Amino acid sequence: MATRVNARRLLAGAAATGLLASGAALGMTGVAAATPAPSPTPSVTAPGHHGHHDRCEWKKGHWEKKWVPGHWVKKWVHQDSWRHGHHHHGWVMKWVYVPGHWDHVWVKGHWDCRHHHPVH
Repeated sequence: MATRVNARRLLAGAAATGLLASGAALGMTGVAAATPAPSPTPSVTAPGHHGHHDRCEWKKGHWEKKWVPGHWVKKWVHQDSWRHGHHHHGWVMKWVYVPGHWDHVWVKGHWDCRHHHPVH
């Protein structure tokens, strides 16, 4: 029974400590906002650590070839027909198969942050 009471006290103490610590952290945000920002100095990273941000590069917008597989498209086509003894020509909406082909698409500029390994 004494063990349960001690465990409860320990849990209650840990919870109170956590609440006090989080309250202090919230109080410090106001203090941090009131203090002036440190002077801009270059940050030094550990020699063994390399962040992925130093490997990001800007890829300019460019045209790129892209393979478009064959597909069906509903589009207007000019069609000649013979109706009731008369020649008719006009535009009709039909399903048309477009075979696979290369197309040029515009790729917008973007940051490329893939893990590029330097070539030695």
